[in-house]
Amino acid sequence: MNSKQRVLATLAGVEPDRVPIGEFAVDFDTVERLLGRETYLRAKAKSQIAFWEGRHAEVAESYLKDHIELHEKLDLDIVTFPAATWRIPPETDDQPPRRTSADTWEDKYGRVYRYSAASQDITCIHDPVADAQTYSGEDFASPPQPPVREERSWRILDAVVQRFKNDKFICGPSGGEVGIVLLGGLARGCRVLQRQPEVVRAATHRLLEEQNLADECLIHPDSDGVLWDQDFAYNAGPFISPTVFRKFFLAANRQRVVRLCERFGKRVLKHCCGNIRALQELFLEIGYDAYQSIQASAGMDLAALKRELGGRMTLWGGVALEHLIAGSPADVRADVRHAMACAKPGGRFILGASHSIAVGTRYENYMAMLDEYHRLCAY
Repeated sequence: MNSKQRVLATLAGVEPDRVPIGEFAVDFDTVERLLGRETYLRAKAKSQIAFWEGRHAEVAESYLKDHIELHEKLDLDIVTFPAATWRIPPETDDQPPRRTSADTWEDKYGRVYRYSAASQDITCIHDPVADAQTYSGEDFASPPQPPVREERSWRILDAVVQRFKNDKFICGPSGGEVGIVLLGGLARGCRVLQRQPEVVRAATHRLLEEQNLADECLIHPDSDGVLWDQDFAYNAGPFISPTVFRKFFLAANRQRVVRLCERFGKRVLKHCCGNIRALQELFLEIGYDAYQSIQASAGMDLAALKRELGGRMTLWGGVALEHLIAGSPADVRADVRHAMACAKPGGRFILGASHSIAVGTRYENYMAMLDEYHRLCAY
């Protein structure tokens, strides 16, 4: 079997020749060790600064070249397109944010951005525009306009897909997932959901229409599936109760999955951190083909999930991110052995990290993970 056949068999509930292996993402520090050079691939802060400085072509060249070389070097069965791997924002004449300190920037609207050394990312920490925004049903009443495809981003996507489409399982982009519609962010969005449910219903319907339109210009015909990545939970449990999720968001998410399957012939794989035990039956109702992450530190026990879901949904994970970053090679090898022992039998299992090969992963730990995987992967 090649990688594509291996993953398709696993998603269909058939034991392949070996357990597939894949990652939601491989961040830049590991990519640089593998390629032996600097990269913009999954270097989110570095890419953002380059875009602010107008160096779009430089980033685009790195995304295309390094994405292909990474998958040529790694024996991963799945190719993914998370943030900072393919999308290039349009070049504009807008003044970029001005640097106000070594790790902060402010734009002309008063938004403040801060660099995090831990995540190597730049995030907005203060947004007066969003804070001042109010919501009503009228905000979501007009029909959405079809989006315009950004051709430079599409060229990167297409080049990577064309290189691997015959051999690997391709999780390409789509119009996105409905997920949980929280207007104004998590805390404020939960208040809006409680106080203005009719507005949330209108926003969810509008988002569904927008995503259906966006599918037409974002889904690559040679991709095999999509990998959605909105989180639904904290470590202690879901953001909202299963009852509220069912009432407001189950049908819209189910419609998206059915449409991608029937209209485009794509599989839908779901990344979700945190403890989703209370939502796991809803994941089955939505129709996800696989659940990726399985965060043991949030109480997500792989052995229990295999017993409860393993015959109905593919599980993807098994190696604790905490061990990859702060553990030893022995810790990582033990995770691989445990995952293979409890989740490999009967198929429907893909080995990977509990989130991603994230910033700070120790290279020797990742190499130990790959080595132990190859010792135990065959059926």
